[in-house]
Amino acid sequence: MPPLIMKPAMPVSLSPSSLPQAGERDGVSLREFHVNAKAVFIHEDLDGLSIAVARRISESAAQAIAARGVFHLVLAGGETPRRCYEKLRRLAIDWAHVQIYFGDERCLPVGDARRNDTMVRDTLLKHIDIPQTNIHPIPSELGAHEGAASYAAMLEHVAALDMVLLGMGEDGHTASLFPDNPAAESAAAAVPVFNAPKPPAERVSLGMGTLNAARQKIFLVAGAGKQKALEQISHGALLPAARVSAAEWHLDRAALPA
Repeated sequence: MPPLIMKPAMPVSLSPSSLPQAGERDGVSLREFHVNAKAVFIHEDLDGLSIAVARRISESAAQAIAARGVFHLVLAGGETPRRCYEKLRRLAIDWAHVQIYFGDERCLPVGDARRNDTMVRDTLLKHIDIPQTNIHPIPSELGAHEGAASYAAMLEHVAALDMVLLGMGEDGHTASLFPDNPAAESAAAAVPVFNAPKPPAERVSLGMGTLNAARQKIFLVAGAGKQKALEQISHGALLPAARVSAAEWHLDRAALPA
């Protein structure tokens, strides 16, 4: 197996006292980003971003398993995370001690190609030695209400989520928590989502409180389509993605506002 080579990234430690508030000034640097960020890493391209995050997952898994005997990992859907999973399956991880969860799911039949768990199975889970009992898909095929209630009940038995992987849409949504959607305000562990602005309209998502309670939160954001949302966030807009506290953001240069 050829070694993975990580391209240079620029880590930026952030402290609230050094960050601008909304409207404080124009031209806020992405390196200052926003008040809820823990750190920002800027990568040359999606490949470098994917390798770096895969290695972060591997390192965190080893640390959690050594300390607590288990690593509770929440996976995201989307093209950027998919590229990360392709790298992750090549790394040495003790998958027998990893429990897999999902950040959100579309209300579609099991096996539908548009489901996040279908993508994750095809890209990662079919390629690693992980017990099927360690994989916890969201039963969104039951409908948004019942699927969310079932997943929330399952999460009650999880002491803490160790790491949540997150993407960000062009409108600043994360998981299936969209701007101005009531689901983003729900205090439930898993929430039903209705009237999503992109199909399908019904989904199930981890709640904002569940995301924030995780030990580690990592965003993977790539591509020029994310520039507008990142610019808004850097100027203090609390889009759903920006409401995830103490998150580590991994960006490629194409996503940086011009």
